[in-house]
Amino acid sequence: MTEPGHERESFAAFMLRMRARGIGDKALFAAMEASPRGSFLPSEWYASAWSDRMVPIACGEAIEGCDLQARVIDALALSAGHRVLEIGTGSGFTAAVMGRLSGRVLTLDRYRTLGAEAQLRWEHLGITNVMARHADGLDGAASDGPFDRIVAWAAFEEMPRRFVDQLATGGIMIAPIGSGNDVQTMAKLEKIGSRFERTDLENVRLQPLFKGAADAL
Repeated sequence: MTEPGHERESFAAFMLRMRARGIGDKALFAAMEASPRGSFLPSEWYASAWSDRMVPIACGEAIEGCDLQARVIDALALSAGHRVLEIGTGSGFTAAVMGRLSGRVLTLDRYRTLGAEAQLRWEHLGITNVMARHADGLDGAASDGPFDRIVAWAAFEEMPRRFVDQLATGGIMIAPIGSGNDVQTMAKLEKIGSRFERTDLENVRLQPLFKGAADAL
């Protein structure tokens, strides 16, 4: 476990990086600080909790650096009444932050273990409006929609047009688009009528979105 002083310094450095990129939302920072990121990571990675590096977690997976997570959540422009669908629960940190900023979060992961561990972390923090589901995220969760916001942490090979119907009018989806073997583009897709209006945010390199839920883990 990192010392409290070190953690405060690391979080302060993270906020300075974000402000240098034009992100200074106090509600976002408060939600992230109230969801201590170190408690969502394996103990050997506590010191990297507020660094901008990928961190390995259970089931052979990894989560994004906190800078990317913050930039994406900021771009979602969440408000208290929003219903959110997350594809890729990971450690549960981003769902915890979004739960503090929105009305309800449903998060899907192909690994049952990750969802179960995340649920325990949310309960420990008293977060009751976030639910994990063991499921294939490739097709979303149409029966639970429409959602005001959708975010994916794994790459679609092409524009995820089938998600248009899962978004409320004016809703926003943010997802990496591109080959799983190459650099992808993190794209912000706003629903206009029956189509998406796309704004590219930045280049990323995340794993592809796999079809099917894992049986063993």
